Amino acid sequence: MVDLKANPFNLDEEGIKWVEETLAGMTTKEKVGQLFCPLGMSDDDGYLNHLINDIGIGGMLYRAGDKKYIQDAYRKIQSMAKIPLLLAANTEAGGDGVVNEGTSFGKPMAVAATNDPENAYRMGYVACKEGAALGLNWSFAPIVDIDYNFHNPITNVRTFGSDPEKVLANASRYLDGADENDVAVSIKHFPGDGCDERDQHIVLSVNSKSVEEWDKTYGHVYGELIKKGAKTVMVGHIAQPAYVEALNPNATTKEKMMPASLSKELMQGLLRGKLGFNGLITTDSTCMLGFTTAMPRRDAVPASINAGADMFLFDKSLEEDFGFMMDAVEKGVISAERLDEAVTRILATKASLHLHTKQKEGTLVPGPESLNVIGCEQHTQWAKQVADQAVTLVKDTQNLLPISTERYKRVYLNIIQKELSADDENVRDWVARFEKEGFEVMVRDRSAVFETPDFINPNLPPAKEALRKEIQGSSADIYQKGDLIVFIANIENASNNTVLRLNWRVVFGLGDDAPWFTEEIPTMMISTACPYHLFDAAMIHTYINAYNTAPQFKDAIMDKIMGRSEFKGVAPSDPFCGLDYLKEI
Repeated sequence: MVDLKANPFNLDEEGIKWVEETLAGMTTKEKVGQLFCPLGMSDDDGYLNHLINDIGIGGMLYRAGDKKYIQDAYRKIQSMAKIPLLLAANTEAGGDGVVNEGTSFGKPMAVAATNDPENAYRMGYVACKEGAALGLNWSFAPIVDIDYNFHNPITNVRTFGSDPEKVLANASRYLDGADENDVAVSIKHFPGDGCDERDQHIVLSVNSKSVEEWDKTYGHVYGELIKKGAKTVMVGHIAQPAYVEALNPNATTKEKMMPASLSKELMQGLLRGKLGFNGLITTDSTCMLGFTTAMPRRDAVPASINAGADMFLFDKSLEEDFGFMMDAVEKGVISAERLDEAVTRILATKASLHLHTKQKEGTLVPGPESLNVIGCEQHTQWAKQVADQAVTLVKDTQNLLPISTERYKRVYLNIIQKELSADDENVRDWVARFEKEGFEVMVRDRSAVFETPDFINPNLPPAKEALRKEIQGSSADIYQKGDLIVFIANIENASNNTVLRLNWRVVFGLGDDAPWFTEEIPTMMISTACPYHLFDAAMIHTYINAYNTAPQFKDAIMDKIMGRSEFKGVAPSDPFCGLDYLKEI
């Protein structure tokens, strides 16, 4: 049922022999253990021994940690394992996805904004080179979602944009960089995120494309990357009702709205069948509500394997999930043939990465000297080049740029982010950057909240009293704040959000936190994260997208607004959010 000589395994006779002999020598319990890839919580010997020898896990993912800690943990894991593990990380944007000291290369959308897929190759190379130095062999990247819906709170700058061809070009080059470092990629999140405005972490997400539209967009991207040799596909908790209905005309509404991670039609009919994927299918995290709300977990765990997944990512309780699978195998819910097929693909993926030979050679985890490549000068220089090429001037209809201390000596700076304190590290960093240029900087304090009853309260604390005076002040008062007002929007996308929108801390629209003054005084907005803030800041006449808040991007922003460097970025998606009038006002 699994062609070990075919793409993406391409195993030689020695590799095939190892897979077949290893499978033949495994107990049912050992086979079931291989299906699990939990989140690493510790490097404690007892903890690891339980996962590796009692459960017999097939893979593991640690969040980014200090380089020595991660490498030592990987070395300990592989030394304990009878069958070498797939060691994974979310290396979506550089080596910092696996190690704290790793190179922060730039979010995928920043890379796409450079309009040069060579930078996507470098991103894949840097991420996987630094990961491999630790012992990483599985990259949960590149993301090949397509950012069609600017309201989506999880795709956003994690994508290469809204153009399928640009997504494909960049993802393809990422694969090249990963392959050079003997690291398997996992293209994600099948059948494709970015249509819905909801996050699969907290609710079932839906890919609403028709069959024809899906084939031309997501299907085209997945199909080409599968042909190219992507070793694994991560299946999301995302429904694709049109394709389920096309493959199963008698499908019920519940079946059409089943997440792909539990859909036989999508994993076997579409991914394996139509797209011809022969490699390893892993689920996305099975802790997400898109998965957990579909059916009782006792049923969902074996149902996912029966539907076509080969490996589970994460768990609510590893022991419980393992028990559910063992029970399903013993009762015949999971056939011996289906279990063997899944484990064969897991072993074949390991063999395709030469883990079996590296285990014999003792080279699964490199020596400490390999850590020198992490954050090295070459990688840092490439990252700086990306920042220089990515920062995008979306509009400057007021001819504000470049700025100078001669034109705008006093800058009123408002940093809009989750952390409200004016003493936040990011705020202090931006203040220092403007002051270094010679500007006098006043910072907006967003920590105080003014509410309607405060209008008639005679005993307000000083911070609120200042807000009341601001709210009830004259239009001319804004000129006391500065000659130029700069908003830095740092609303970062992350899991478990419902929206990524600007929320002004004002009452009835009153207050200087919101840009009411754009016709009174020069005002600029710079987004270091979400690129779609013009939707809520339509009054802004000068707007810049930087896609990232890493130091090299801040350096590039300052160089460009001061006129020392040209803007080179090309927006990979529509920053005007379909509102074309915003281009001219």
